Amino acid sequence: MRKLSSIAEGWWDYTTLDEEILKDAASLEEKDIKALSRPGFKINFYDALESFYLSEALEYINCWKVSTDDNPTGICGPIGPTEQLPLVAQLVNDLEVDVSKGHFWAMDEWFVDGKEMPVSNSLSFARTNLDLWVNRLDKRLKMPDENIHFLTADNIEAYSASFDEAECLIMQGGQGEVKHWAFNDPLKREGEYKEDPPSPEQYRKLGARVVDLHPLTIIQNARTSANGAVYGVPLKAITVGPVETWKSGKVSIWLAGTHDNPFGVRLTAMMVSKRIVDSSVPMSLLADHPDVEFNIYRPSLGSCSIDMH
Repeated sequence: MRKLSSIAEGWWDYTTLDEEILKDAASLEEKDIKALSRPGFKINFYDALESFYLSEALEYINCWKVSTDDNPTGICGPIGPTEQLPLVAQLVNDLEVDVSKGHFWAMDEWFVDGKEMPVSNSLSFARTNLDLWVNRLDKRLKMPDENIHFLTADNIEAYSASFDEAECLIMQGGQGEVKHWAFNDPLKREGEYKEDPPSPEQYRKLGARVVDLHPLTIIQNARTSANGAVYGVPLKAITVGPVETWKSGKVSIWLAGTHDNPFGVRLTAMMVSKRIVDSSVPMSLLADHPDVEFNIYRPSLGSCSIDMH
C-alpha cells in the first residue's frame, strides 16, 4: 500500500509519491530545469513580470485574431493568475483588434449549495472575468455573449460540447499547490481508490464536472483570494476536465510563483518532462498531451534549500 498523505490522510496528493521522486525534484537547479524541455514540452523563462503577463495576455489575442465564421477558435482561461486580464482588454481596445468572432471558455467556478457561485459574490470567477476584461472591451470589437462560455450547475454538458463546436487553440492556466490545473485536484482516498489512486487512463476520462476540493486547494485559495479567511472558501467547484483539455491544441501553464512554490514547479516540470505520470499529481498527466508549455517567472524559481525565517 502506498504511504498516506502527510497533508490530508483521506486524500491522494504528491506527498504519497516515492520519496526519491520528491528528492530528485527538489535537487534541480535552474540549468537542470532548462534541460527538461523536450519535443511536446517546452519551458520558457521570463525575467520581468511585465513581459510575463503581457505574453500571457497575447495568447488571448492571438487565439481570437484567427477565428472566423467557418473556423471559430478561442482560448480557455483561468482565474489565477488574473494579472493578464486587464492587459487583454487594453490590447484589444488600444490596438482596435476585432475579436468579435472569438470564443472564450472560463475554466472553472465555485459550487455552493447545489449551484454555481452567483456573480454578486466577489469570489465569483465569472464576476472576475467580467470585471477585469469582458466588460472593459469596446462594444464595437468584443465577441457576442454566446461566445463566452461560463460553467454553471445546469450547463455542464453543453459547456463540454462547445469544445466540439469551436476549436480551443490554447488551454491556459496556473498551477495550484496541490499540483492541479483548473480544479483537477487529486481524488479522495476511498472506495476503489483506497489503496491506489486512479490510473492515468481513468483520470483522463473525467470531463467537466463538480468536484470536491483537496484541503490544500482550500487553504491556498484562502491565502490568495480571501486574505486567509478560510471559512469563506467553498469546498466544491465546477471545473473543466481532462476530456476538454485534450481537445485543446496547446496547454499553456503560467508560473509566477504566487499560486505554487519553487518545489512544486520543479516537481511537475520534472514529471511532465520525464513522463512520470501519476494521478496523485494531476499536472503530471500533461506529460501525455502533445503540446505543453511551462512559462516560468525566473526570479520566483528560488531553491528548495532549508531557509528558516
